[in-house]
Amino acid sequence: MNDKVIILTGGTSGIGRAAALAFARQGDKVLVTGRRPGPLEETVAEHPNIAGLIADAASADDARRTVAKAIEAWGRLDAVINNAGAGAILPLEDATADRIADIFAVNVVGPSLLAAAALPHLRATRGAIVNVSSTYGHKPAAGLSHYAASKAALEHLTRCWALELAPLGVRVNAVAAGPTESGALTGMMGLSDEQAAAVKEQERARIPLGRRGLPDEVAGWIVRLAGPATQWMTGQIMTVDGGLELA
Repeated sequence: MNDKVIILTGGTSGIGRAAALAFARQGDKVLVTGRRPGPLEETVAEHPNIAGLIADAASADDARRTVAKAIEAWGRLDAVINNAGAGAILPLEDATADRIADIFAVNVVGPSLLAAAALPHLRATRGAIVNVSSTYGHKPAAGLSHYAASKAALEHLTRCWALELAPLGVRVNAVAAGPTESGALTGMMGLSDEQAAAVKEQERARIPLGRRGLPDEVAGWIVRLAGPATQWMTGQIMTVDGGLELA
């Protein structure tokens, strides 16, 4: 079974890169997308089973182009991993239509467009969709309302798609990742190094297991949910966060 074809968005760093490498090392072919050529080339160079494509996760045209490239290269598609994400620490008083739309475009619209474009091929292979959510998709946090709401929407899409696509043999699950050593705070969230360090210390203090996660610890669950061991599992949100959702 380790010869699947995988599309994975946002695979240039952190959890996405770790998942791409985990799939590739077990023999799967992986098409990784990202918006930055440099990091994308670095990921591709790490394993011969990984190919790359510059693509915007929120673009309908790029969704179709991504699926077409995977089919052209390998002739089939077994799993789609919606890992690309957008977010911001955005207090309500600072919220604007554009900033809210940017978050939802990547976290809700993008996964929907890619899943729709991939569906005929996933139906043919009885494949899987894995959405990457966050603890904050089901745990409230001040200043993260629109990011959290977008992940809550993604989790409910997961459940609805699971029901809709079950008759087609396509499984849909999600991994809700807790705070992970991935560079998201200074990248996606736009914090300075000093601000990121302060947030990390606050997170460590709240996580029952006393530390932030490692990308490989989350990536392992993404790989499991896309693989044969979970063929009787659909509509589930697997939270991997050191117990943070309980705190």
